[in-house]
Amino acid sequence: MRISRLPLDGQLAAMTSTLRTNRTLMEVLRRARSMELPGWYVAAGAIAQTIWNGTTGRPPEHGIKDYDLIYFDDGDLSWEAEDEVIRAGRSLFGELPVEIRNQARVHLWYEDRWGVPCPPHDSTESGIDSFPCTTCHLGVRLTPADSWQVYAPRGLSDVFDLVLRPNPGLAPREVYDAKVARWTRDWPELTAFPWPL
Repeated sequence: MRISRLPLDGQLAAMTSTLRTNRTLMEVLRRARSMELPGWYVAAGAIAQTIWNGTTGRPPEHGIKDYDLIYFDDGDLSWEAEDEVIRAGRSLFGELPVEIRNQARVHLWYEDRWGVPCPPHDSTESGIDSFPCTTCHLGVRLTPADSWQVYAPRGLSDVFDLVLRPNPGLAPREVYDAKVARWTRDWPELTAFPWPL
């Protein structure tokens, strides 16, 4: 039976079992937990890609370039405050390829980088909801008791079925298309839906 056809609790169990096979991801989660960042998740690509690797029989870390650690702190929106967290992360994560971003600040730089305005996020979850591919609307974290907290507003069926869907609400088409091009090179089993016209 396909995992995407299991009840949600079965899909969650399959997801966490698969994620545990990625030793780098598990180490990132453990170290991230120690930072105690507000609303933190390891999110997006590395989560979906670990699942794709498990589904297609590849090594758990195949094709993963980095691990996105995101959090939400609107108490100080200065670059200096975020940079302080990034520098602490560099010291903590060392050799691990971790990218840290405060989702409360995204609206301050998004238009300069991508050419479209971004309304302010009100949580880490709303940041995840804006990612250009809905299949990667995923975030996970470990609690101090080693239980999983999972944010998956679109469910898990697409990620297990190797389906990519665009999210045209915010990100420009070229961001989605670039991700599709790279991901389908590393995981040719993926099926990508086109950007809506």
